[in-house]
Amino acid sequence: MPEKRKPEIVVISDVHLGTFGCHARELLEYLNSIKPQKLILNGDIIDIWQFRKSYFPKAHLDVIHKIIEFHTSGTQVIYITGNHDEMLRKFSGSVMGDFQIVNKLILELDGKKAWFFHGDVFDVSVHNAKWIAKLGGWGYDLLILINRFLNWILVQTGHKKYSLSKRIKNSVKKAVKFISDFEKTATELAVEQGYKYVICGHIHQPKMIRKIVKNETCLYLNSGDWVENLTALEYDKRKWRIYDHQKEKKLIQPNTAISAMTIFSKIRP
Repeated sequence: MPEKRKPEIVVISDVHLGTFGCHARELLEYLNSIKPQKLILNGDIIDIWQFRKSYFPKAHLDVIHKIIEFHTSGTQVIYITGNHDEMLRKFSGSVMGDFQIVNKLILELDGKKAWFFHGDVFDVSVHNAKWIAKLGGWGYDLLILINRFLNWILVQTGHKKYSLSKRIKNSVKKAVKFISDFEKTATELAVEQGYKYVICGHIHQPKMIRKIVKNETCLYLNSGDWVENLTALEYDKRKWRIYDHQKEKKLIQPNTAISAMTIFSKIRP
């Protein structure tokens, strides 16, 4: 078994446990490969909005068990609440050993302040028309189900997988503008408050980009999600990076095949 990587900080968000779109098995693969000092769960980990008693597969429960295992083995686990798990906001400030629930988090990383929050505070649809936002969530879940069936057909016929939700997001001007406005607002507020890093989730768009606001710089980071992109953020040795599970798996598979061929060639008579 390969040795586990030990990044200082790992940030995951928008897992949406309890929904059809959640890639719990892939997330578990990732969590089993690491042993972080800090695990920051940046909102929408459990989808309480769309929670069904009839749908919570073992893989989803295994993710929760793994998070508990991290906590009991010395990893500090910080749960930042999001909009789909907003019911947990009433417990904000709760601390149980190395586990805590908060609405936002400020950390100092190598002398620079980092601001962590989910990001739904910028989403007018969530705050002013919650029932519309929830309806959108159900529609999104249905879209993911249809997409999975489509991808199964594509794979069976030798074609590449296709993301309907990404296609729709990228083709709708309002969606593209919302993402741009989200990044702009987050970085402007961060600079005003003297933060050098601003780390969000919510919009399911993994990103790492340096922004300049009023001659001040701020690194905007988004951890993406485990529904479409299967991404996380890692901080280690003073550097941030976006972990992409699908790309990492592709990198590992060819290396495994090459090493197996090399071994076989060595043992052949």
